[in-house]
Amino acid sequence: MAKTIARLPIRVRYHECDQQGIVFNAHYLAYFDMASLEFFREVFGSYENLRARGVDTVVAESNLTYRAPNRYDDDIVVEVGVEHLGRTSLILVFTIVRDGEVVTAGTNRYVFVDAESLAKAAPPDDVREKLAALL
Repeated sequence: MAKTIARLPIRVRYHECDQQGIVFNAHYLAYFDMASLEFFREVFGSYENLRARGVDTVVAESNLTYRAPNRYDDDIVVEVGVEHLGRTSLILVFTIVRDGEVVTAGTNRYVFVDAESLAKAAPPDDVREKLAALL
């Protein structure tokens, strides 16, 4: 289990729910995206500080497991940790918790790219060191 580095509390909004009254599945990726920005803020001060080092990230793969539904007005917390750091990739693990129960879990695999050209590139050593310290 990855150590939690950042947390994002969310109250489920009405428009995020489908006709069955539960959060529509695509919104979970938006929750992961919002929480990933909190992660980068926690580690680098802001996402822009990461980009200022000449590197950016793009999502290459997402995986989700739904364990229980979330509904309008539920208070949930998205927790983020590092699962893996490769030469040019990073896997963040996301856990969505409601009332102490894990209701959704997933991962995003990010590929590091040059901030200007968007070509795949290894991150600078100082970026790698900060991320490696979180494993």
